[in-house]
Amino acid sequence: MAKIKHHNFLNTVHEVFTDAKQAGVLHLYAGGESFSGRTIRVGGKDMFHFGTTGYLGLEQDVRLKEAAKEAIDKFGTQFPLSKSYISNPLYEALESSIGEMYGHPIIITKNSTLGHLGVIPSAVDDDDVIILDHQVHWSVQNAAKMLKTRSVPIEMIRHNNLEMLEDKIKKYRDSKRHIWYMADGIYSMYGDYAPVKELMDLSEKYPQLHFYFDDVHGMSWVGQNGTGYVLDQLGELPENVLLFGTLSKTFGTSGAVLACSNAKLYDKIKTFGGPLTFSAQLEPASVAAAIASAKIHLSEEIYELQGELRERIDYFNACLGATELPLIDRNESPVFYIGTGMPKTGYNFVNRLMGEGFYVNLGIFPAVPVKNTGVRITISRHNEKAEIKGLVDAMAYHFPLALEETGTNPERVYHAFTLEPKTREERRPLDDLTLEAKESINQVDREAWNRCLGGQGVYDWAGMKFLESVFHGNSKKEHNWSFRYVIIRDVNGNPILMTFLTFSLWKDDMLAPSEVSRSIEEERRLNPYHLSSMILSMGSLFTEGDHVYWDSAHPLGDLTMNIFLEFMEQEERKLGAKMTVLRDFPKESNWNSHLYGHGFLRVQMPDSCTVDLQETPSIEQYIGALSSRNRRHFRKDIQPYLGLVHCRAVQKLTAVQLVQAKKLFGEVQSRNLGLNTYSFPDALFDRMNENPLWEFIMLCPTDEPDRVVGVMFCYTNTNQVCVPAFVGMDYGALEQYAVYRQLLYHTIERAIVLGIPKIDFGMTAAFEKRKLGAIVQEKYAYIQTRDNFILELLGVMEGQQ
Repeated sequence: MAKIKHHNFLNTVHEVFTDAKQAGVLHLYAGGESFSGRTIRVGGKDMFHFGTTGYLGLEQDVRLKEAAKEAIDKFGTQFPLSKSYISNPLYEALESSIGEMYGHPIIITKNSTLGHLGVIPSAVDDDDVIILDHQVHWSVQNAAKMLKTRSVPIEMIRHNNLEMLEDKIKKYRDSKRHIWYMADGIYSMYGDYAPVKELMDLSEKYPQLHFYFDDVHGMSWVGQNGTGYVLDQLGELPENVLLFGTLSKTFGTSGAVLACSNAKLYDKIKTFGGPLTFSAQLEPASVAAAIASAKIHLSEEIYELQGELRERIDYFNACLGATELPLIDRNESPVFYIGTGMPKTGYNFVNRLMGEGFYVNLGIFPAVPVKNTGVRITISRHNEKAEIKGLVDAMAYHFPLALEETGTNPERVYHAFTLEPKTREERRPLDDLTLEAKESINQVDREAWNRCLGGQGVYDWAGMKFLESVFHGNSKKEHNWSFRYVIIRDVNGNPILMTFLTFSLWKDDMLAPSEVSRSIEEERRLNPYHLSSMILSMGSLFTEGDHVYWDSAHPLGDLTMNIFLEFMEQEERKLGAKMTVLRDFPKESNWNSHLYGHGFLRVQMPDSCTVDLQETPSIEQYIGALSSRNRRHFRKDIQPYLGLVHCRAVQKLTAVQLVQAKKLFGEVQSRNLGLNTYSFPDALFDRMNENPLWEFIMLCPTDEPDRVVGVMFCYTNTNQVCVPAFVGMDYGALEQYAVYRQLLYHTIERAIVLGIPKIDFGMTAAFEKRKLGAIVQEKYAYIQTRDNFILELLGVMEGQQ
C-alpha cells in the first residue's frame, strides 16, 4: 500500500457536519419573537427545550434582565477599551462578588476559550509538561497546543485512566518542574465526572502534579455558592489547582472565571495573559447581569434552585430506569446521553423526537467518535415533570423504530459503546440473500472470483493464493494475517457483493506525518509494538485497487451493502479489531452516503495511477504519443541515462541478486515514514522468486554489471494487468542513474513487449508517473474507530518534533 495523504481534520469535520446539516439536525435557527427557556421554536413548531446548557434557567430571571437593561441605559452597549488600561465601571463590583463566591482571587475573561488561550501559556513554564485527558474540551487542547512552539511536551491519556496518567508522571518526574494534568470537571457529552478526589490523592504522591480543570458544565447547579463540581469535591482550592468556571451557561450571563489560590501565579496571569490583555472586555449589560446572578449565588436561594433542578434530574433518571434505552453514563449531572451508534440512526431519532415536539441535541464527531453518535439531553429548571415523562415515553417508542428504519439493532448500539446488552435479539434473516465468509481462497471458485475481482492489483485468485502463502506461519505477529473472503448472493446464486478482508497489525501512526512517526520509532527501539493495533481492513497492506465488487443496480443492492457492513461490525467484535478500514474508492462513489451513515470517516489517499497500453505496438510509439511537454521530460530526464545502465527482466533471481533486491526494497521502506508500516516477512521475496507470475525489472550500471541499483517487483494479473507492486532503489545512485524514472520507463516498455494492455502503477509519485502518460485518479479510504484517542494523540504530537 502506498503512502496515504495526511488527514485534513477540518475537511473531515466539514463533511460530517454537512451530512448532519442535510439531515436537518445541525445548524438550525430558532424562531419566534420571544424565548421562555421552556420551549423553543424550530421550523415553525414550538418544542419542549431539552438542549440548553442554562441548567438553572437564570438567563430568564427578571433580576438579571433588569440589571442588563439598566446598564445599557447608563453605560451603553459596550465599553470599547482594553481592560489593561481601564475596566468599565461595573467590573470591580463583579470581580469582588465572584471572588467572594470562590473565596480566592479570580480573573474574569471574555469567554472560556479566550481564557484558556490566555491562561495556559502564562501558567505553564518552558520546563513543564502537559498531560491532556483525551476528552478534555477542544478549547483546552487548542490552547495547550500553542506551547509546542516553546518545546513544552504535550502528552495524552485515555479518558480518566489514572494508571496511564501515573505512567506519564513517572516518565517526567525527574526531568520536569511541574506536570500539568488538564481535564474537564463535568464532561459535556456524556455528563460523566473527573475523578477529582483520586487525582488529589495522586498529587500527594507526586508533588509536581498540578491540575487545570475546565468546570464550565459543573458551574452553578452544584457546590457551595454554585462554584461547581470540582470545588465541591475539593472543599478548598489548593495552590496546585487552576479552576475555570463559566458565566455563559448556568450562571445566566456571559464571560468566564478563573479561580487561583496561588498568589504569585495569579499575579503572573493577571498582569499579562495574552487575550486577557488585548481582547475586548465584557459589555456593561453582561457585567451587570453577572453581578445580579452573583448575588443569587451568594444567597441561600442558590441551594433552593439547585434542589429544584436535582428533583428534575432524579425524576428523569427514574423514568429512564424503567426503559431499555442505552443511557451511556448514569450519574447525577443534568447531562444525559442516549447512544444510537450509527450517525444515520442518530439523525432519524432526533428528527422523530422533534416531530413529537421535543428538541434535543445530536452528539457527533469530533465531540464523540463517529460510531458513538447519540442524543445529548440536558435537564433544566424550565422542564416540568409532565414533559420530562413525555420525552422518555417518546424516546422509548421511537428508539426501536429509528433502529429498524436505519437497518440496525440494539446489540450493535451497545457494542459501539462497549456496554452489555440488556437483552439479546435473534439474528434477523437475510431475506433472499446468502452470505458466505471463507477463510481461504481455495474455498472460493476461481472463475467467479476472477470474473468479479480479477484484472487489477495483486488479488486475482492466484494472487490471493500467493498472499496467503506469504503471510502465514511466520515468527513475528506482524507477518501473520487472517484472510476473510466475503460473498453475498441472491436466490439465484449470483454474487451481488464480493470482497476480501485482512486482519493484521498496523502501526497507529501509519497515516501520520513523518516527523511524528520518527519520534514514535525512537520508542519502538525498546518496544517494537508501541502504538500498534490490530486492524480489520478491506484489501490489505500489500494490495491497491478496487477491492470490492458490488452490483449497486441489483434490486437488493442496498440491503446487501447494509448486511456487509453489519458483518464487518461482527468481525471487528469477534476479532477485537481497534479500527475498520475500507479502501481505494473514487471521489464520487455510491458507497459515500452509506458509509457516512454507518459511522465511517473519509480520508484522502494519494492519487492512483494507471497506464493504458491498448493498441500500443512499441515503446517508441508510446513516447511519441505523449504530450509535447512530457516528450521533453523524456528527452531531458530519462533518455540521457538509458545508456548508463543495463536493464533486464528476470523471472528468477540468483541468490546474490535476491539479497541485493531485498536490501534495496528495505532502503525504500525505511525512508517512507509517511507510510509507516511493519516490514514484510523475508519469505515474501523468496516466494516471489519461486512464483512464475512475478518477475523483476533490474537496473545495473554498464560498468558494474553485478551491481543492482534498482529493481521493480512486477506481478502479472491474468495477463490483463501488469502490477509493479514494489520498488527497490540504491539511494546513493538515485540521481546518477535517474533510477526511479528509468524503472518507470522500463516497466512500460516491458508491458508493451509482453502485450499486457494496462499497468496499475499504484499510488505515490503521481507527478513522475503523469509525466510518462499515467492517468491519475483521486482515491479515498473510509475509517471507523472505537474511539478518537489515537487520532487525537497523533494530532497532539504533530508539530512537536
